[in-house]
Amino acid sequence: MRFAPPNPLRIADRASGLNAPSVRSYNERLVLSLLLQNESTTRLEIGQKTGLSAQTISVIVRSLEQESLVAKGEAQRGRMGPPTIPMILNPEGAFSVGVSFGTRGADVVVIDFVGNIRFHKAHRYEDIEGEHDTPLKAPIDEAIRSVDHAMRGRIAGIGLAVPDESLVGPGIRKTLGHDLADAQAGLEIALGLPVFMQNDVTAAAGGESLFGVARQLSDFVFFYLGSRLQCRLVLNHQIHNGSVAPDAVGGLLDLADAMKRPNSPSNDEAAMSAWRARCRDRIVDSVSALLGFVGVQSLVLSTNAPAGTADPLLREITAALSHMTVLPGKISTAPKAWGAASLPYHSRFMVQ
Repeated sequence: MRFAPPNPLRIADRASGLNAPSVRSYNERLVLSLLLQNESTTRLEIGQKTGLSAQTISVIVRSLEQESLVAKGEAQRGRMGPPTIPMILNPEGAFSVGVSFGTRGADVVVIDFVGNIRFHKAHRYEDIEGEHDTPLKAPIDEAIRSVDHAMRGRIAGIGLAVPDESLVGPGIRKTLGHDLADAQAGLEIALGLPVFMQNDVTAAAGGESLFGVARQLSDFVFFYLGSRLQCRLVLNHQIHNGSVAPDAVGGLLDLADAMKRPNSPSNDEAAMSAWRARCRDRIVDSVSALLGFVGVQSLVLSTNAPAGTADPLLREITAALSHMTVLPGKISTAPKAWGAASLPYHSRFMVQ
């Protein structure tokens, strides 16, 4: 089974888009990694950060320009001498498909090379079950067709964000089957594209690291608020998964249950306030325990909850953790699918 990042790496062929099985050089990956982690980078900055010679950088940049992966940015004036022209990623240099799996259905997105969502559709499991031997083929095909026909050769692959085994319900099981390796192989054969798998919360954290609010952060603690409250620790850009099971207390299912309980507070706002306190306290307790071992200064809270639910919670967490920088995730539309779509980029264009 190919998890992300996979090994061996299967990378682009300049002659025919991104699907041919040639391996991109380490130095090309180094330059692309810098561009993926920064909105723009000058050739001088590339040299300072990589140690590559000016001649080597020129050769690499010309090669990437020929592939339409990078482009020249807006000239930077105000310094002595001629204006500096930074390099930027071409948003249409590559595309990627991401799929995430929730309690009731799957989200499918297409993102461009700078992380913008170009397509999103939510599918109920009952609508996609049993359509083919590989039920996901039709929803993914629909997403692929949203990309201009001439650009489909630039689709880098498909990322699947798969939940913890304890959270795999019957809808997910029917859609993916009982063997993830078989599901992955079946999709690769059916779609003719590489398929990468990763845990869904880890994928969401990776999306924030590559394209989101954590782009410039090497160390941070990541919380995902979905049906359960889940956490990841990121140190030196590496995502670490703990052995603690997803926490039902503080998750959105906990909120939904609280609203339905006969002995819940007398009005919805009181129930919401009590839930926020539980969620906030869980996060604060987790961070306090963590700070005894590592000195992270930033926290990212990602969620697909509506702003009316997420924003007051974020304010309470910020007040409780005043010594830290607390940031909302960049994407609230299918953040796990967005993270899944970043998996092919991590694997095919970045230094591991």
